[in-house]
Amino acid sequence: MKRRIWTVPNQITFLRLCILPFFLIFVSYEKYKWALLILVIAGLSDGFDGLIARKFNQRSSLGAYLDPIADKLLLSSSFVVLAFEKQIAWWLTILVLSRDLFILTVAAVIIMVSGYRPFPPSIYGKATTFSQIVLVFSVVLEAAYPAFHLDLLSRFLVYFVSALCVISGVHYSFTMARRLNLPSQPV
Repeated sequence: MKRRIWTVPNQITFLRLCILPFFLIFVSYEKYKWALLILVIAGLSDGFDGLIARKFNQRSSLGAYLDPIADKLLLSSSFVVLAFEKQIAWWLTILVLSRDLFILTVAAVIIMVSGYRPFPPSIYGKATTFSQIVLVFSVVLEAAYPAFHLDLLSRFLVYFVSALCVISGVHYSFTMARRLNLPSQPV
């Protein structure tokens, strides 16, 4: 992976980070149609930066870290601001944030104890992230366009996301415990 910083995918990711505050502001002021537009732009930019990185060989070490951080910031802050606006339950927001904090803490401890080891996302982690994105999108879409009546879908997604958070958190902890028992491999 190259050490370039100002690749087009990284610039797109920086742009996604720059529009995040506008999403939060629009939700806070209940301008859900504008928030939905920002959410769509963020989603499209996330897809484009990955596509460009692969197609034009513009992958970088910075992008490998920055892209998931941008995604996680958008998701985490979305849950918090939507909980403040009573669009998502606080218990779910706390569950989502606690899982992420748990995973970050375990990763930090493993790095401190045994050095850097890659933490590739599991299928459960990817499914959790995808379902969280769909939930945030459906909640904002329903708030922007109440006539769509997405309440039943949103309610289903709340329980689906909570189940996946628990499953992926447990799976992650078992996977990391197993990896810790393996001998260190050179990076």
